[in-house]
Amino acid sequence: MNLSPLPAIMLEPLLRAALLEDLGRAGDLTTDAIVPKDLRTTTVLSARQPGVVAGLDLAMLAFHLIDQNVEMAVHRPDGSTVAQGEIIASVSGPARAILTAERTALNFLCHLSGIATATASVVAAVCGHGAKIVCTRKTTPGLRAVEKYAVRAGGGSNHRFGLDDAILIKDNHIAIAGGIRPAIERARSSVGHLVKVEVEVDTLAQLEEALDLGPDAVLLDNMSVDELRQAVATIAGRAITEASGRITAAIAPAVAATGIDLISIGWLTHSAPILDIGLDYREP
Repeated sequence: MNLSPLPAIMLEPLLRAALLEDLGRAGDLTTDAIVPKDLRTTTVLSARQPGVVAGLDLAMLAFHLIDQNVEMAVHRPDGSTVAQGEIIASVSGPARAILTAERTALNFLCHLSGIATATASVVAAVCGHGAKIVCTRKTTPGLRAVEKYAVRAGGGSNHRFGLDDAILIKDNHIAIAGGIRPAIERARSSVGHLVKVEVEVDTLAQLEEALDLGPDAVLLDNMSVDELRQAVATIAGRAITEASGRITAAIAPAVAATGIDLISIGWLTHSAPILDIGLDYREP
């Protein structure tokens, strides 16, 4: 998998804030008391359970912000599937820096690898169908860009990055606007021709009304598999189709088999468990 590297200008503020949170006012009291200042060591990042790797750039930056002399040799890059016990990377350099940055590096690496692993499980479940697995805006505040990166590392795709990407008319917009028609008409009249308009519908009757107004995409929310099948047939290629609402890896294949274009899943970023990765000392 060819993933574009995350820009350092975006990552550095995240890592600096996380390291400052850990170091506090006095730094790493334990490491500074026990480990000689000039000691160098080699450690390995190893997978303690199978999964998909994501977040090595963040881990490396955590070490570098403490000491530029830390070096990382990557054996399994982001997007790679790893087995339990497999070495992901070797980390060598000043021992104090490695130990001080260890938890911050692992917090990001385990979290993002967990998202990538969860995404990969759903992507595998719908293999053979045309549906793409996409994430949502249900992300950890401040971590959206890196969490969406992890979704891509797991083989998924990204939905909107923010409210300024496109128009997505949801149920509250419709209720406040007084209906689907005024909501879509106002949206169309207020944006340029390059801005996509998607509308959320809960019923087949709402779908019929929305289609008459020509949205670019339709979000079919919390519909049964039978309803999704009917909706896809009704839309018949006139708009991009997206299914959402408590979709798990177990039911994703049935949803994908309806012919839906996109399956959006919020739990990939807000509830995916971490992938257990450890930093282990290797004796010379």
